[in-house]
Amino acid sequence: MKRSFQLSRRTLLGGAGALIALPWLEAMAPRVGRRATAEPMAPPLRALFYYLPCGIHMPSWTPASEGPGYEVTKILQPLVNPEAMIDLRNDVLVLSGLANTPAKPEGPGDHAGGTSAFLTCTHVLKSEVDFLNDISIDQLLANAIGGETPYRSLQLGTAGGGTMGNCDSGYSCAYTSNISWADPKTPLPKLSDPQVIFDLLFSGFDPEATAEELARRRANRLSVIDYANGQVEALQKKLGKTDRDKLDQYLTGLRDLEKRVTEEKTEAICELPAMFSGAFQDFQGHVDLMTELMVLALQCDQTRVITFMLENAGSGRDYAFIGAPGAHHEISHHQSLPENFAKLEIIDQWEVAQFAKLLQKLKTSPDGEGTLLDNTVVYLSSEIADGNAHNHNDLPVLVAGRAGGAITPGRHVKYAGETPLANLFISIAGMFGVKTDTFGDDGTGPLDGLKV
Repeated sequence: MKRSFQLSRRTLLGGAGALIALPWLEAMAPRVGRRATAEPMAPPLRALFYYLPCGIHMPSWTPASEGPGYEVTKILQPLVNPEAMIDLRNDVLVLSGLANTPAKPEGPGDHAGGTSAFLTCTHVLKSEVDFLNDISIDQLLANAIGGETPYRSLQLGTAGGGTMGNCDSGYSCAYTSNISWADPKTPLPKLSDPQVIFDLLFSGFDPEATAEELARRRANRLSVIDYANGQVEALQKKLGKTDRDKLDQYLTGLRDLEKRVTEEKTEAICELPAMFSGAFQDFQGHVDLMTELMVLALQCDQTRVITFMLENAGSGRDYAFIGAPGAHHEISHHQSLPENFAKLEIIDQWEVAQFAKLLQKLKTSPDGEGTLLDNTVVYLSSEIADGNAHNHNDLPVLVAGRAGGAITPGRHVKYAGETPLANLFISIAGMFGVKTDTFGDDGTGPLDGLKV
């Protein structure tokens, strides 16, 4: 069908401090002259790095068989959930045998050592008042592609945290509450309040907006969409049916998310130490909002690089709400007790379920001729493997998505010996056009086996 209307990928709707970025629409596909190009421009690649604290109960994580058709273990079961219509087995690589050797500290401090090296693969300086690390893989990517989006990268999480003080056996809190490092001396703090993130992406996006305009909108309980009703109606008249339906679905979801962000916020829990604190008493609701905001940020091309920490290093969160009471960190020091193994399986499975929700939303978000998941690489791991042994080898690693065809998911790949985790990051860098044979302290070259 002939298409006469061309829409810029950077179109924003609204005003008065409430601008709405749009998802990809068919009307944004590039054209040459009056005719659409035979081969539309490939969608951009995105990267998302997902951190879990306190390790994983590895016997219930690692598949017994290698290659395609690997069995889904107990902890990985949420990747295949028929009741939720989720089947992500063929969208995920399970990687075994990778080691982050530089994360091993001098003496105690494995949580700080592992978290600080989580995306840098660098052995850090042990200090409470000073810190020395190296650039993280997300910032290596942001330096290359960050100029193409409003935000070079987003650092998000469910808990705050300072940069000074002792948070793990003499290690600065900067090491336990940050995984993103712009350079050896600069950790990038994360945002944990969904309202702040929503405002950053929308109502705070307009540089001409005044504080009074933002306050007036909130006081009158006006949605960001209310500021764009006329523009939306005018745009709908120019779009084809597919784009009209897609835009309507997107705006409906955005309005619902904005309502929940505004209404579900609760008071901060101030009495907990910084490394254990959480901003929302309804933790499940908090995680769900952060998940939707991450997808929204990628969907609207506000950024192409995101890091997310599901709690800080050594998290003491109580998971009684899912049937695993007690501090996570203490339970992870399981001492080979069956009751602790059972609790860890519950916690770890819940964490994978949150990851599965994220992947499913990416998988059902159109992007060009495919989906967001097709054009994204999503990395998940923890700062250690076993919470009792505090080991940094044979880490739990998932890589989801296809990165535009650079990855062949749906397999379990087992590496021999202690293959450097840094090699995986060298491969990811190459997918984004960043060519390097070294990364961190022990990267030696691209990791084999990501594509067949």
